[in-house]
Amino acid sequence: MGFKEWIIPQDKLFFNLLEEQSELVLKAAKLFKKMLAEPENFSTNIKRMKLLEHEGDEIVHKMIHKLHKSFITPIDQEDLANLTSLYDDVLDYIDSVANRIFMFEIKEPDGVIKEFASLIEKQVTEVNEALKQVRKLKQEEMEKRFKKVHSLENLADDLHDNTMVKLYKEKDPVKIIIMKEIYDFLEEITDKCEDVCLVIQDIVLKNA
Repeated sequence: MGFKEWIIPQDKLFFNLLEEQSELVLKAAKLFKKMLAEPENFSTNIKRMKLLEHEGDEIVHKMIHKLHKSFITPIDQEDLANLTSLYDDVLDYIDSVANRIFMFEIKEPDGVIKEFASLIEKQVTEVNEALKQVRKLKQEEMEKRFKKVHSLENLADDLHDNTMVKLYKEKDPVKIIIMKEIYDFLEEITDKCEDVCLVIQDIVLKNA
């Protein structure tokens, strides 16, 4: 009996939690992009972002609790824990960047931040679609998603590098420090999205 047949009668809670977490990260990515487009509502939307971050933590706690109580899981326990934790990092980083923009009182986020937000939203959308295929183990479909995530990550790398060159020409050292931290966080989010894809890919290869 193959893996696909074996998994059908098993507890599907793990997959439901993964998909629930994925939808939550997508909401956060969309909200972040909206926050940048509506700076006048930033203080209100930052509270909504924090609620999403708390919901994400709850999902991680549920997953870990369920893993500790389960003797048999549809996917290796370590892989499930790693995937959940890694994707929670994406949500945490989005929340952290939003908080820094708020705390540093960046009233008008620049075009670079907005471009990063767009790339992140596109990446998270692809990851979200890939995670929906994990329980089905549709490797070909996920490969298409992974290639798009990787391509978007390359664009983010180029954006970061080009922005750093321009930033270091600034004369205000405080601005350099603040903006470098924000740009670094944004670039790290795109890296983590790709890391999530690598974990998913590894899971599929192990269980297909």
